[in-house]
Amino acid sequence: MRFSRRLRNQRVDASVTLTHLAALSTLKRHGPMSPGELAAHERVQPPSMTRVVVALEGMGLVTRTPHPTDGRQVVIGLTPAADELLAGEARVREAWLSGQLEQLTAEERAVLQDAAVIIDKLASG
Repeated sequence: MRFSRRLRNQRVDASVTLTHLAALSTLKRHGPMSPGELAAHERVQPPSMTRVVVALEGMGLVTRTPHPTDGRQVVIGLTPAADELLAGEARVREAWLSGQLEQLTAEERAVLQDAAVIIDKLASG
């Protein structure tokens, strides 16, 4: 957990919250979707996601377009600014992690590589 926290703290823009980044990442990974679908992916209540979407729209990070089959809904998508933000966030985290890994010995990196295989196995089952 400490490692995860340290990695999350490597940030480009602290005005975008971790909740905002999680929603943007979900949209990046799964593509445009309705606010309700986004709420389900993020495991939050729809009213909470509505507040997140409004904030992200205000920052110019998402767009709303009419739903193709349901006129009562909208589809939330990423803007180019969101793509840039996510790429920048990833670059900063990767640079931090690379720096940390460089401080390890070859043996320690080999142990981490072996552990990654085991952790992946645990996560899959």
